[in-house]
Amino acid sequence: MRVRVGAGEGVRCGAGSKAAGGPVAGHDGDDTAREAVRRRRVLHGQSFRPEARAPVPVAADHRSRMDEEACLDGGGGGAGFPVVLVQIPMYNEREVYKLSIGAACALEWPSDRLVIQVLDDSTDPVVKDLVEIECKRWLGKGVNIKYEVRGNRKGYKAGALKEGLKHSYVHECEYIAMFDADFQPVSDFLLRTVPFLVHNSDIALVQTRWKFVNSDECLLTRFQEMSLDYHFKFEQEAGSVVYSFFGFNGTAGVWRISAIDDAGGWKDRTTVEDMDLAVRTALQGWKFVYVGDVKVRSELPSTFKAYRFQQHRWSCGPANLFKKMMGEILENKKVSFWSKIHLLYDFFFVGKIAAHTVTFIYYCFAIPVSVFFPEIQIPLWGMVYVPTVITLCKAIGSPSSFHLVILWVLFENVMSLHRIKAATTGLLDAGRVNEWVVTEKLGDANKAKSATDGLDAVKVIDVELTTPLVPKLKKWRIRFWDKYNWSEIFVGTYIIVCGFYDLFYAKKGYYIYLFVQGLAFLVVGFEYIGTRPPSAE
Repeated sequence: MRVRVGAGEGVRCGAGSKAAGGPVAGHDGDDTAREAVRRRRVLHGQSFRPEARAPVPVAADHRSRMDEEACLDGGGGGAGFPVVLVQIPMYNEREVYKLSIGAACALEWPSDRLVIQVLDDSTDPVVKDLVEIECKRWLGKGVNIKYEVRGNRKGYKAGALKEGLKHSYVHECEYIAMFDADFQPVSDFLLRTVPFLVHNSDIALVQTRWKFVNSDECLLTRFQEMSLDYHFKFEQEAGSVVYSFFGFNGTAGVWRISAIDDAGGWKDRTTVEDMDLAVRTALQGWKFVYVGDVKVRSELPSTFKAYRFQQHRWSCGPANLFKKMMGEILENKKVSFWSKIHLLYDFFFVGKIAAHTVTFIYYCFAIPVSVFFPEIQIPLWGMVYVPTVITLCKAIGSPSSFHLVILWVLFENVMSLHRIKAATTGLLDAGRVNEWVVTEKLGDANKAKSATDGLDAVKVIDVELTTPLVPKLKKWRIRFWDKYNWSEIFVGTYIIVCGFYDLFYAKKGYYIYLFVQGLAFLVVGFEYIGTRPPSAE
């Protein structure tokens, strides 16, 4: 299917309100001719390929042209731009709310075609007042920003996003850009993503990449950067190119509203509402595109407690969703058999369940236990060669952290225990299956240069607003049993015992690995990784 635009038709896009005007005086004829060529180029060139069977990420040498020539007609003001809604869900985000709101308000797009919607579920009245004041400040500058609150937190993030779509002004919007409270999009974010949706009617989602402002803060954040770089560079890219499907990352993406409606809207049946929506949308025949050269600044959890809660949600939620959607995927008639196999086997079973299980059973159970049984001999290729090749392939995603690859692998083996427990909880639909703990932000993004630097020199924080009316109550001391991660300590101790047995009795040569892996479990168990939260100081 080709997009055809006749005279006076199409969508006008440009470099924000600055580029929304007509040709420069004195060059009207030349500019008009050049603009006609540009329109034909964008519509029929390689920057956009609506006739292709599946959307493929735009080649690097075409992206710069797309960034500058995303407009179909730059001479008609902003009336032809699609109306875009920017949603920012928040919950007690004292440290980062100004950064995300400021970055969203600085997006280049005609002001009358852009709506910023701040969905504040905060329970802290002080934070709530601060967020509302910040929204009013930008409203006073002419930004079309809406501050929305609701009476309860039903459905958590999914509930807030669903409620946000019910407002009357949203009915005029065609697309939604979503950002979590610690995400700071660059000013040309919409110009580099919305054209994919405008020119390809079968694309529902454009996902961009995350860029981390605090990746060098500690070893924990470096490990997270390595894992997420691999996820974006390989998993998301491959899913986009081969299957036109991948899991929505929950933020830093642009959705077509009609696709969300077609899939049944947001659902709060699991803690991975983003993945739930992506799978249901794919089952309706929609396609996704990943644009890796568009990066959005964000913050990584730097405390191990916050990271554990995040990983529980990211492991438990997909397993629970797999259980609830298996029948729906098998019965679907709109996608091919191989697409169903990819969803059930590659995406869910291998990627969300088997990977954690195999890692823990092999590296943390089978190898240690084998030292007690002389008849069990693990071949060298299974013990060294295959794991080394897999590790090196995954490390390619973060070449600057290649020297940390061994420590990273040891840490990932430790986290496999936590993830397999979470995945089991999701499959059994029990315990903490619907637990939602918002990832704690410590304001690390404030240390980096803000995306809104130079845009606003007014300081509006009032001491009276930031000082609680009720004095802080003294916190109770944490109980000894709750202070440490005992499952990691137990496994680490067991692996080290196996190492000593191999050293003195079995003599299989596994003890070097067993000692360092056991030590890694103990380091995590006693939480000697990551930064200490302010409350702990």
